[in-house]
Formats: sequence, C-alpha cells, structure tokens
Amino acid sequence: MNSPIDRRATLTTHNDEFVTAHIEAIKNKKEPLVQLDTNLWMLNPSRIIESINWVPFTPIFSMLNRLNNERLGKDIQEALDVLGFEDFVLVNDKDIFRSYYLKEILRPTKYVYLDRDYTLGLDYWRKHGASLEPKLMQKSDAVVCNSLDFTKRARKYNRNSYYIGNGFDASQYTSEKIRTIPQELKAIPGPIIGYVGALITLRLDLRLMTDLAKERPNWSFVFIGKEDDEFKASELHGLPNVYFLGLKHTKEVPAYLEGFDVCINPQVLNDITKSNFPLKVVEYLAMGKPVVATSTNTMQEVFHEHTYLANGKDEFITQIEKALRENTSSHEQRRKDFAREFTWENVVSVFLRSIYPELESVPQQGPDAVIH
Repeated sequence: MNSPIDRRATLTTHNDEFVTAHIEAIKNKKEPLVQLDTNLWMLNPSRIIESINWVPFTPIFSMLNRLNNERLGKDIQEALDVLGFEDFVLVNDKDIFRSYYLKEILRPTKYVYLDRDYTLGLDYWRKHGASLEPKLMQKSDAVVCNSLDFTKRARKYNRNSYYIGNGFDASQYTSEKIRTIPQELKAIPGPIIGYVGALITLRLDLRLMTDLAKERPNWSFVFIGKEDDEFKASELHGLPNVYFLGLKHTKEVPAYLEGFDVCINPQVLNDITKSNFPLKVVEYLAMGKPVVATSTNTMQEVFHEHTYLANGKDEFITQIEKALRENTSSHEQRRKDFAREFTWENVVSVFLRSIYPELESVPQQGPDAVIH
C-alpha cells in the first residue's frame, strides 16, 4: 500500500513523480486497487488525510490523527473486502502516525511494526513521535528491525522484537555474466573510488570526502546519485579528480560498480546514521568489491569481517590503500558469499519466523495476505 495523500500535497507543487501520479489518479477517480502479479496487489488510498503535524500538543494531535487513521482504514477495508481477505497480517512500515490506530480499526490477525530507520532524529517525527512511537511498539504483536541497535531499543518496549536484517534484489548484483562498463566510466583514470546513493549532508561527511579527494589527487572519486544543495555548492565540483555522474536507474548501477576499484560509504556520525543499516554496503559486497566505510555501530556488528572500517581522513586513506593492495579473487568471492545472506528470500524467512515464533518453521500456508 502506498502512502495516503495529505491536504498539503494537493495544494503544493513537488518533484515526486509518484506523488503526482497518485494525486492525478485520485482526481480522475481511477481504481485504487491494482493487480501487479498473480498474488500481488497495490493500493493507492483515495481518501485525502489532513495535514496536522503543526498541532503543538500531542493529545490534540492524537485526536485528529485518529480521524486520519479512520479514513485510511476505510480505504484498506474496502480493498480487503474486494479481495475477500478476512485473516491478514498488517505490517506498519515505520508509519508512526498514519497507521498508529490501524490495529484497533482493522483488527488484523497480527499487527507488526517494522523499524528500519531512526526517524526521531528529524524534527518532523520527533515532535509527536518521541512519545507515540514507544506506545506503538508496545501495542504491536511484534516489532521487526533491520539493525541490532534498533532491536535493542525496541525490546525496551516490546519483548517480541526481532532483528531480521535488510534485503536486496540479489539477481541484479549476483549475475556472473560479464557487464559492459559504461563509456563515461571507462574514460575516468583509475584507481576509481566510488560511491552510489543519495548525496545528502544529513548522512554523508562532505568535509571528509573533500579532504580525501584533495589528499589523493592520483585517485579518481566517482559519485553517483542525486545531490542536495550543499553538495551542489561544494568544493568537490571544482576538483579535477572528482566526477559526478548523476542519478542512475537501479538496473544500471551494477555496471557502474563493476568499474569501481574500491567502494566507499563515508557517513557522518549522528543519531540518524550511527545505527542504520547501509543497504548499499550489501550491494557493494554482492559485486565482490572491497568496501571502506565509516565505523558505525551496524558496520562494526554486522560487516566488520568483510569491510574496512575507518573514522576520519587519515584512517580512510590507510584503509583504501589497504583495500587496493589486498584485493584478490578469493576476497571477492568471500564478499559475494556473505552478501547472499541478505537476499529477500532469507530476510522474509526470518521475518515469518519472527511473527510466528510458536512455529518451528515457516508455515507453508500462511495468512491470506501481508499488507505492507
């Protein structure tokens, strides 16, 4: 199920093509429930919810939020009726507000909260979420988390909290066929130190990246992804050994990774990044690439045996040099093997065992549906 549209979104212009398409579908009264595959449907909620986060007091916000939840609940219930679902699992994907009351409204067989990011580090979510998220965890039948730190936090509120890791589309990255490196990458001299992902200063250490490029002018630094304003205005754009290749479709990314000598994830350390699960690291490893990354909690706990961890310019340079020097085909194969632990098949299996702890194995005949 896609997110509902709030009143503000209908009154303002934005660059999100999916939100625009959703609004147009509502205006044109298109069928909200669309079948994507044999047993897979997508729901675009048709009811507009109100923009209420400006409300200063959480008790008043909660009253209004209940009304928003009831509107969303009606959309979901109508879809359930069409599909004939009576027993179902409702998975709340980090939707603290809009799905807060759906357990009471829809009465699912199981209500599962998916904690996959530290949104309370942002003002929008912290305002009411600091008090509401713990209560949401408490009333959930299970909480599943994609990082060990998130799991430790969730267990303070709900003993049925489980670490399930994070999944990726392995087929895009584990194919053994030879990929043709894009021409624009072939023209860049090696060694190539590359990063793929959103280029935003909330998560990445811009100063560190600039210092690295200055310190090693004989290395080429390649960045693929959409830039925020700080990156666009940064000194990196004036350095001769730095290349910004723009946003690429996910299907194109493996071909670019093929041409990287070392992949990096130079995160800035803050409340948002210190416990998050960097999925891009799994994708790097799935290609067999050596990875140098900021030493966050998750990197230390999950990835330390398969990556090079560093803090600060000097450690990053030392570890990149080590990664370049030590890389062998056997190292590459070990990384690929490790990455396969994070296939969606494995993650879903762990997820199902988490929400059905009473069963020794995943049930062959599960509930009628999982709403996500």
